[in-house]
Amino acid sequence: MSVPFYKKRLPFVYTNAALTLIIINVGVFFLNYAIPETRVLLAMVPPWISSRGYVWQFVTYMFTHANMSHILFNMLGLFFFGVQVEHRMGSYEFVLFYMVTGILAGVFSFLVFYITGTITVLLGASGAVFAVLLAFATYYPDARIFIMGIIPVKSTHLVIGYTAIELFSQFANANSGIAHMTHLAGFGFAFLYFVLRLDINPLDVFRGGSGRGGYWR
Repeated sequence: MSVPFYKKRLPFVYTNAALTLIIINVGVFFLNYAIPETRVLLAMVPPWISSRGYVWQFVTYMFTHANMSHILFNMLGLFFFGVQVEHRMGSYEFVLFYMVTGILAGVFSFLVFYITGTITVLLGASGAVFAVLLAFATYYPDARIFIMGIIPVKSTHLVIGYTAIELFSQFANANSGIAHMTHLAGFGFAFLYFVLRLDINPLDVFRGGSGRGGYWR
């Protein structure tokens, strides 16, 4: 029986892809700082995608950040969680996971903005980083993450807490300028990626089961 194309495995190698992604993000940030016009060309502007065909923005928005704190927090998340996830997935699978979840989170946000008529600019790696956080919690459900360096929280509880916060924030303060729906989409597409491609159900892990019925390195 042939394996569906979306389940075909990639060779397991480790090449520090997470650090490479961080370097690319930092490089684009300094490019945007040096040439401000590039930020709006690389960020996601829904009307420009639909009317001008700027489809590359579905990819480049992930590498474009608004300011130093924006990129700092995203890159810290990618470093602390992404490196560990890459160790479990392998570099090729990790890059595929990161790009697919980030792009789909952007497409989802674009569709919501387009349907609702919302005029906004979407930028940042948060959708993909939230996907990486869910992957980390799936692979390391008992890991303790220290909030503000003090409060220990299990990785699975952190994901659940973030989900609740993002849901509340989306409905309570939809005009905050923070793309809460993109963060939630990152979680959602990461979940689908694990279920459909890796045959791992994160919910089983979160409930205390092994969840190891599928592709688990």
